[in-house]
Amino acid sequence: MEAPVSRSRLEINFMRLLDETQQMANGSKPKDWTFEKWVEGRRMTVLYGSQTGTAQEVAERIGREALRHFFQPTVLAMDDCPLERLTKETLAVFVAATTGQGDDPDNMRNFFKGLWSQRRNRQLLSHLKFGVLGLGDSSYQKFNYSAKRLNNLLVYLGGQPLLKIGLGDDQHDLGPEFVIDPWLENWWNKALELYPLAEGVKPLSSKIMLPPKYKLKVITNAPVDKNNCDRMTDTSQQQGEACASCPCLAEVTRNERVTSKDHFQEVRLIEFDTSEIKTKHKPGDVLMVQPQNLEEHVEEFINVLGLDPNLEFLLKLNDPNATLPLASVLPTPCTMKECVQKYFDIQAIPKRYFFEMLSYFTNDEMEKEKFEEFTTAEGQQALHDYCTRPKRSIMEVLADFPHTKKNIPLDYLFDLIPPIKPRPYSIASSSLAMPNRTQLLVAVVNYTTVLRRPRLGLCTNWLARQEVGTPIPVWIKSGTLTFPPLESEVVPPVVMIGPGTGCAPFRAYIQERVSSGASKGLVMVFGCRNKAKDYFFKDEWEGLVREDKLELYCAFSRDQEDKVYVQHVMRENAAHLWHLIGEQQARVYFAGNAKRVPIDVYEALTYICEHGRGAGQMDAEQYMKKEVEKRYQTETWA
Repeated sequence: MEAPVSRSRLEINFMRLLDETQQMANGSKPKDWTFEKWVEGRRMTVLYGSQTGTAQEVAERIGREALRHFFQPTVLAMDDCPLERLTKETLAVFVAATTGQGDDPDNMRNFFKGLWSQRRNRQLLSHLKFGVLGLGDSSYQKFNYSAKRLNNLLVYLGGQPLLKIGLGDDQHDLGPEFVIDPWLENWWNKALELYPLAEGVKPLSSKIMLPPKYKLKVITNAPVDKNNCDRMTDTSQQQGEACASCPCLAEVTRNERVTSKDHFQEVRLIEFDTSEIKTKHKPGDVLMVQPQNLEEHVEEFINVLGLDPNLEFLLKLNDPNATLPLASVLPTPCTMKECVQKYFDIQAIPKRYFFEMLSYFTNDEMEKEKFEEFTTAEGQQALHDYCTRPKRSIMEVLADFPHTKKNIPLDYLFDLIPPIKPRPYSIASSSLAMPNRTQLLVAVVNYTTVLRRPRLGLCTNWLARQEVGTPIPVWIKSGTLTFPPLESEVVPPVVMIGPGTGCAPFRAYIQERVSSGASKGLVMVFGCRNKAKDYFFKDEWEGLVREDKLELYCAFSRDQEDKVYVQHVMRENAAHLWHLIGEQQARVYFAGNAKRVPIDVYEALTYICEHGRGAGQMDAEQYMKKEVEKRYQTETWA
C-alpha cells in the first residue's frame, strides 16, 4: 500500500486518542509503540452512496472497525471521491444503497458516471482490491441494482473483488445486518491476509471502546443566543433551493382526518404552503419532512437518563471521518432538550452496535453479559425477539437496564443514538392544479405488539398534532415513480393501482393530467376496506368519472362477505385492461404496502396477459418480463 498522505491536526489528535485507548486496555505498550506507526502504509477507503443515511451509517461502522484492525480509514460519499484518487487506492469498500426503480443515490450518481466514462480502460483499477456491500429491499423488482451494477463495473475496469458482493435486505426478519455482519467478518479476514499485522500485534478487541466521534463542550457562563440557535426561522432570505441543509419552513394550511371516526385507521390529509420553494413538484415527487420527537417522549427520555434539559453545549468534531449535524436540524449551541427533541431518534429500534456500546458503560455483570450476547452471531435471534419483533425502542431498552442508563457519558450519546432521519411522503396533489400548495395523505402509525404500550410512528404522529399555521421543515425530492411527460404529442394510457394511501402519487398525476387537458386514458384501480369509511378522494374522482375524464375501479374489501381486493378487480376487468396494456402500450404503476399485495398485483397482470394473448401461462410470464416490466413501476414500503 502507498505511504500515508499528510494528515490534518484532527487526524493526528484522533491517533493520539487511539494510543491512549490501546495503552489503557493493555496497561502498558512497547516503548516505541504508537497507533500511527502501525497504521502507516495501511490505507483503506470506504465510499458510500446513501439516500436516507443508512449506507452512510454502515460505512462509518466499517471505518470504526478499520481502526480496530490497524487500517487508516477514509470515509467519504462516492461523489466526494475524485476518480483520480480512486485510481491511486489499493483497498476499498463500497457501500451502495438502491433507491426508486433501481436508481443510484444522489451522492453516488456523478461517481458512477465518471467510472462509466472510463470503461474503455479495462486496466484502470487493476491495482484495486475491493468489496461491495449493497443495501436494498427485495420487494422491489431491481433489488440492490445499484450495488450489482457498481460491482460489475469495478470488475470490468480491472478491480479485484476480495469476496462476493453482499446484498443486504430490509425485508429480512433480522434486517440487512443478517448479511452485513458475516460479510464484514469475511472482509477483515481477507484484508488481514493481504496486509498482515506485525508480530505481536492483534486487532483491538471489541471490548476496547474507541474515542467518541464528537466532544461535547458544556457552556457554563455565556448565555445562549436563542436567535442563533434557530437557524431556520427566516426562510424569506433563502438563496438556493430548499434542501436538507436549508429546508423551507412551510406552514400547515390544512390538517384534517379523512377516515371516519369509527374507522380503525386514522388517515389525514395535510396541506402545506410551499410557495417559498422555487422548483415546483411533479407527479411522483416526494415531500421530505424533518420531524421531531413527541413532547412526552422527550420528557420521558430525559428522565430515564437523568439528563439536565437546560444543559447548554457545543459539539466539536473528534473523529476525522465524522461530520457535524446539520445546523438546520440541530442548532449550535443548543440545550439538551433541543437535542433530544430534534436530533436523537429515541424511538428507533436499536441494532447490534448499540448493545456493543452499552457493554462499555454498565457496572453490572448480568447486564454486561446480556449486552455481549446481543453482539454475537449466536445472539441475533435473542436480539430479534427482544427488540425487532416487539419493536422495542432505544428509550425503552435504556429504561430496562438501570445499572447502565445513568453511566453513559454525554459525548457517547451521539455514537449510541442515531439521528432522526427525514421522512419521504408521496405528494398527493398537482402544482398545476393547486399552485403553491402541497398535500400529503398520511396514515398515522399506531399499533400494538406484545408490549402493552402502543407503537407510535415518529413522523406521522408528530404531523398529526401540528396545527394550522405551524411551520414545518420540508423540501422536495424526485420520487421513485416517473410518469409520461404531458408535453408529448401522444400521451399513452396510464393504469394506476393504488390501495389505501398508495393512491397518493396517482391522485397527483390525475390532477396534473386533467388540468393540462390531456385527460383521456386515465385508469385508477383503488382499494380500501369500506366505501363509507376510507374511500379517499371519492367526490373528486367520481366527479371526473361523470365528466368522462377518469376510469375508476374500486375494491371495498370489507363491504361484502367475501373479501375483494384490487387484484380481484383487475382480473374481473382483464379484457379491457389487456386492451390498454397489450394493445395501447399503457404504462402501469403500483404503489402500496410491500407485503403480499405487490405479488398479487403482479400475478393479476400476468393473468391479464395470459387472457389477452391466449397462449398460456408460460407465454404470459415471458411477455411480462420482456414487455410489460419495461413499462411497470412500483413504489412500496414496509
